[in-house]
Amino acid sequence: MRRMSWFALFRLSGECGSYPRSVVSAGMLILALSTGEGWAASEAGFQKWIRDFWPTARSAGISSQTYNAAFAGARYDSSIIKRASNQPEFVKPIWSYLDGAVSETRIKNGRKMKAQYATLLSQLEQRFGVDRHVLLAIWGMESAYGAIFKNSKLIKPTIQSLATLGYADKRRSKFGRTQLLAALKILQNGDVAPSSMVGSWAGAMGHTQFIPTTYLSKAVDFDGDGRRDIWSSVPDALASTANLLSTAGWESEKTWGYEVALPKTFAFELADGRVTKSLAEWSKLGIKRAKGQPFPRPDDQARLIIPAGYRGPAFLMLKNFSVIKRYNNADAYALGVGHLADRIRGGGGFTGTWPRGDRMLTRTERKELQTLLNRRGYDTGGVDGRLGSKSKAAIRHWQKRSGRIPDGFPSGYLLEALRKGG
Repeated sequence: MRRMSWFALFRLSGECGSYPRSVVSAGMLILALSTGEGWAASEAGFQKWIRDFWPTARSAGISSQTYNAAFAGARYDSSIIKRASNQPEFVKPIWSYLDGAVSETRIKNGRKMKAQYATLLSQLEQRFGVDRHVLLAIWGMESAYGAIFKNSKLIKPTIQSLATLGYADKRRSKFGRTQLLAALKILQNGDVAPSSMVGSWAGAMGHTQFIPTTYLSKAVDFDGDGRRDIWSSVPDALASTANLLSTAGWESEKTWGYEVALPKTFAFELADGRVTKSLAEWSKLGIKRAKGQPFPRPDDQARLIIPAGYRGPAFLMLKNFSVIKRYNNADAYALGVGHLADRIRGGGGFTGTWPRGDRMLTRTERKELQTLLNRRGYDTGGVDGRLGSKSKAAIRHWQKRSGRIPDGFPSGYLLEALRKGG
């Protein structure tokens, strides 16, 4: 590919129709030329994308002043695209994920914050009905109680992150554009300055990591200063989280779920995370709490999950587990929040042990697993490396037909058995 000339890059940085003044500085153009044609081409395309997005922003009511300020100094960030395909709650073994999410340091710091913000947490419980320990757990999971803001490698400008996703990530381009418009509206409303609007690679912002659309609908000004400041105001951040959970249907004075023990003869087809029964009905099937206590409300409805297969811990999840997933739609994340909340409260670790000798399959291996199952006549719903309900049902059917425990867990052992013609 021919290296882009200074003149060509300068032309790309100029005005286009009614687009506001350039957001590309001369220093950025020099950097583009000095770091190789691959980066220069991506950066030039990114700046063109920003110009082309201006009419969309203008139609949404964004002023040129807001747009210029938002994109001043914005650059294409290839690290965001790499992070998008490597989210830990989806690619790590659940036990490794939980080791980090519910670390001794995070538990200790959570208890410290519980004492430090006792008055605020009491006020939030009274107003929103959400357990303080869950609020602390989300705060710990999302920003390590604000410590993340001290790590420049983890914090990114929100506008730049969302624009990069909109420009370069095919799977998340719609998300990136939608959230970018919402972020621009936040700036225009004056809740935060562009330089202070920072967050994760995916555009989640502040102490408790709200995406911009959620911020617009759920963020709360709890400290009364006229701004919904989730970046520097702990009261606003925790109140916004409490408001999100409350409006999502949080059930006060109820937990997220229970670790349970399954009988040896259990029908694992029921552990697909979709079958709902009352705790009393699950009890009649031989399921008990892991430490032997009775269920406090036998009429509560629950779903059974076994996130590491039959060889790992099992859990009955209540409605509040699904409410936590409004933050992040991964079972591993919600389990991490629930367990961290319990540990901050003073509870102990899980009774069951994780099958740490096993491993998560790579995306290539997951696609191979789907291919092998399809060849045997089981419908996985496609070969895309995403093991959804159809793929897990296919695994269960194959396991049952081959005399194995039908837990639906895509382990390395299972793939090896399929490869050998099992």
